[in-house]
Amino acid sequence: MDSAISGFVKEQIKTNGITLSVHHGGHGAPLILLHGYPQNHMCWSKVAPDLARDFHVIIPDLRGYGESEVVAADEEHRMYSKREMALDVAGVMDHFGIEKAHIAGHDRGARVAYRFALDHPDRLERLAILEIVPTVDFWAAWDAELAMKAYHWTFLAQPAPLPERMIATDGPAYMDWTLASWTYTKDLSAFSDAALAAYRAQAADPARIAAMCNDYRAGAFFDRGLDAEDRAAGRMITAPLCFLWAEAGFPARTGDPLGIWRAWAENVTGQAVANTGHFMPEEQPEAVLAALRAHFL
Repeated sequence: MDSAISGFVKEQIKTNGITLSVHHGGHGAPLILLHGYPQNHMCWSKVAPDLARDFHVIIPDLRGYGESEVVAADEEHRMYSKREMALDVAGVMDHFGIEKAHIAGHDRGARVAYRFALDHPDRLERLAILEIVPTVDFWAAWDAELAMKAYHWTFLAQPAPLPERMIATDGPAYMDWTLASWTYTKDLSAFSDAALAAYRAQAADPARIAAMCNDYRAGAFFDRGLDAEDRAAGRMITAPLCFLWAEAGFPARTGDPLGIWRAWAENVTGQAVANTGHFMPEEQPEAVLAALRAHFL
């Protein structure tokens, strides 16, 4: 089936006990792009066609997002943990017969990407992380200013069904407000009509609203615990890591985001991207393309 991303096809792939919606196109070394909250595969729509000139670009919707399967939550918050999502990605690689791949992730997808790097180091070539620092470090960096900007971390992680019910009163409006408030220009001008339609549809579906909340519940508990264990054990990311962060985004408020990543990975390069908010693949696609091409080619 044709994808909304030019030149890509959409496929339903069974992996790790669930079914993911996966968009892929191009030829060359495999490059997996992982989206974040509150988005889906469409967050890569401005950069994926260009990357597909040199890579086999594979863009899954994370479990519960886009058109991927929604799974039931569990008390341990494992089912929406980045460990399980990394296993989903490994299964997608198995489907395509890929032993090792490049991976780039933005926001929640970047959390899946670095968890993949720690859990499956022998299956990763090179890694790009956009607009996050590790979960345990982000929680530790909170002060009043960051808490106001990143309020959704505590809101979405509240026990069900409080945030689900509040968002469901007008999910598309909540989506628009969230997207606009995290951009550099504080409006929706960076997003294509097709992307906005996909994001709004997701926010109108109670099951996907719940999935997004469960993603953040996993982050607050299960994922944070995994990070703390890895740091205590001295585990490091061995793949070369390129880190991009927005001058007006979330990591910029942690003090030294590049320094934080250098404590987690053996080989780190990075740069701040100007004139962009949190959604840099859509706000500054040319800058993102240039950085990803320099790192992966």
